[in-house]
Amino acid sequence: MKDTVTGCSIEEAMRLLSGRWRGVLIYYLKDGDKRFSDLRRDMTGISQRMLTLDLREMEAAGVVTRTVYPEVPPRVVYGLTPGGHRLLPLIDALGAWFDTLEPPVSDDVAA
Repeated sequence: MKDTVTGCSIEEAMRLLSGRWRGVLIYYLKDGDKRFSDLRRDMTGISQRMLTLDLREMEAAGVVTRTVYPEVPPRVVYGLTPGGHRLLPLIDALGAWFDTLEPPVSDDVAA
């Protein structure tokens, strides 16, 4: 992760959750552990590379756990850490806040 400019905890939190997919990843992991392929199926539109990068960053930050089971082929499961679970009220609040916004007025309708 990049260094912070201000050292403010809000800057750190926003950097951790920045990007299109990280909040969605937390949302999909809230119901329990999932395999990589399940996350890819749930999150249509994310590339395998982006999912891998975001999972690694979130694992390094202590939000996501990665468990490898010694099987053939190896089974890898991702889940939320206790810190990741503490983000769930924030993710839910963001969704609820967005649902209260007025939809934008299209230029076609205004004319």
